Amino acid sequence: MDVSNSSKSGLLDALREKSEALRAHDSAARKPVEEALKDIDRELWSAFRWLDEALRHLEVIRPKVGHCFRLGSILTIEQPKFDRGFVSFRRRGLAGLEVIDHVEMFYRMEGPEPIILRLAPAAASGVEERLRGSTLQYKYQTENDEKRIVRYGVFRIETGIAASVRFEPDYQRQVVHVTLRNVDRFESVTLEFQPSKLDVSTLEDLVKFMLGEANTFLRRAPIAMLRSRHIEPSPLRSVRA
Repeated sequence: MDVSNSSKSGLLDALREKSEALRAHDSAARKPVEEALKDIDRELWSAFRWLDEALRHLEVIRPKVGHCFRLGSILTIEQPKFDRGFVSFRRRGLAGLEVIDHVEMFYRMEGPEPIILRLAPAAASGVEERLRGSTLQYKYQTENDEKRIVRYGVFRIETGIAASVRFEPDYQRQVVHVTLRNVDRFESVTLEFQPSKLDVSTLEDLVKFMLGEANTFLRRAPIAMLRSRHIEPSPLRSVRA
């Protein structure tokens, strides 16, 4: 009886020792991963708050934007005014934490009076396709002659430009993709930042670039080679995969 109890006690001791060692190992492995996730989340939250205040000031000042927006040979909008904007964010669960899924800044610039284009009907479809891609608001109607034959397609194009900057973290690779849409032209570009580089000086350069004062922001990070962002890192290994 004593031997049996001793054997059971020895087995439990061995199991206890092994499980405690594994818990300690898992905890040590999880800690740098959690800290990395928290660091990225903290940088994005700071960026959100900074940009939120900056936009509120820009709405009051409404400065001219020193960019020239060209849509091929169709139209040109020079030096629109900053009109209004806002910043939003979304959170999600990851590795037992709640972290920022993305931060996105939307803003609008206002050009001068609407642009009127009168074109041959055959050219209208190509122009309409370019306008859709630019996000410019427009209305289209046809002009007929006395025989009710369509002679012209007429576009009335509003010169308000919708732009956005989206911060999207890749927690597995520990980078943040920053996508600029219609910021200095009717195009999109995505840069890949190290989270620690999204500091106040970088955000200042972003706003200066938005306003057409300098393009230093574009030189702060390389163009991103986008990959799938839906692979969640295991909490038992380093997130620097």
